[in-house]
Amino acid sequence: MADFTNTSVNAWRRENGRVGVRNHVLVLPVDDISNAACEAVANNVKGTMAIPHAYGRLQFGEDLDLHFRTIIGTGANPNVAAVVVIGIEPEWTQVIVDGIAKTGKPVEGFSIEQKGDFETIRQASWKAKEFVHWATELQKEPLPLTDLWVSTKCGESDTTTGLSSCPTVGNMYDKLLPHGLYGCFGETSEITGAEHICEKRAATPEAGAKFMKLFQAYQDEVIEPFKTSDLSDSQPTKGNILGGLTTIEEKALGNLEKIGRTSTYIDAVGPAEAPEKGPGLYFMDSSSAAAECVTLMAAGGFVIHTFPTGQGNVIGNPIVPVIKISGNPRTLRTMSEHIDVDVTGVLTREMTIDEAGDALIDMIIRTANGRHTAAEALGHREFSMTKLYRSA
Repeated sequence: MADFTNTSVNAWRRENGRVGVRNHVLVLPVDDISNAACEAVANNVKGTMAIPHAYGRLQFGEDLDLHFRTIIGTGANPNVAAVVVIGIEPEWTQVIVDGIAKTGKPVEGFSIEQKGDFETIRQASWKAKEFVHWATELQKEPLPLTDLWVSTKCGESDTTTGLSSCPTVGNMYDKLLPHGLYGCFGETSEITGAEHICEKRAATPEAGAKFMKLFQAYQDEVIEPFKTSDLSDSQPTKGNILGGLTTIEEKALGNLEKIGRTSTYIDAVGPAEAPEKGPGLYFMDSSSAAAECVTLMAAGGFVIHTFPTGQGNVIGNPIVPVIKISGNPRTLRTMSEHIDVDVTGVLTREMTIDEAGDALIDMIIRTANGRHTAAEALGHREFSMTKLYRSA
């Protein structure tokens, strides 16, 4: 196995020691009714990015905790240099500001109540401009490749995914995790039928039991109470079935190819939770919907996302570059503008999985060094909050 300890990328070392590969200044709404003010600030100050979303009012309990965790995690992500937070109420706005401030990065909050949009936008625009000047003078430096946090999720899977693009990601993890990389996989419902295999891939019995608890809770609380005759309206999706996957079990086995042959996960975490047990692979309890899953993993702190696709998924993310890998010749022929790593050679026997893994590692390095992914170049900034239950 190649030694990647001395491989470096040109990136930013943040105040808390984490490594970021992008340098965003965010204008982050606490709630849905603050979206317009955030977008107005981003329009006023070039070099900033607003991330509108649909929730943040009358949420409570674990649903509210997840909302805060996702928004705070988005602002805290190492790909973000500084954050302007705007909310309707000062109390919830301050919760987000305080959470992001723990990273040491510049962050300031503004609330619309008793000021209105005009005054809030004026004040926030001045601060955003100040942050842009500060962030654009930050310099990249050579940093270890294995200081990166790299997540994965697959989408629009088909027969080629489990045979080529998913094993490509698994090969990358097998090569980089032993040298200190943080990795993350998830898609809880998509492991249905292979959960016993996933449990055995845990590094410890405790990690395996934690995964099974999260998996079983999803089955008991979501799947069983609300399913129809089976999961065929959602898992596998219509696109999966068109691509030749007839059961969720087939899809699950392909999904687990993303964790390689030798890698084991050291912990299982909740949605948008940051890993806390050091370098290694983590399972995250997360949706199988692309935008939701990538949003949750970005909020957990992962800075590059690897995304195997068969039929062709176009997903991107506002703050995390999403690297698309495909081994489907038709997808490369009809949707090549969306694909970063072509591993069709695996199916034609012109490329080994080992060579495909090396090609993905090379693309991770190039992306970390500044190359825009296909999703970034095409303007894909999908951001979707996960909501657990109805608002009060």
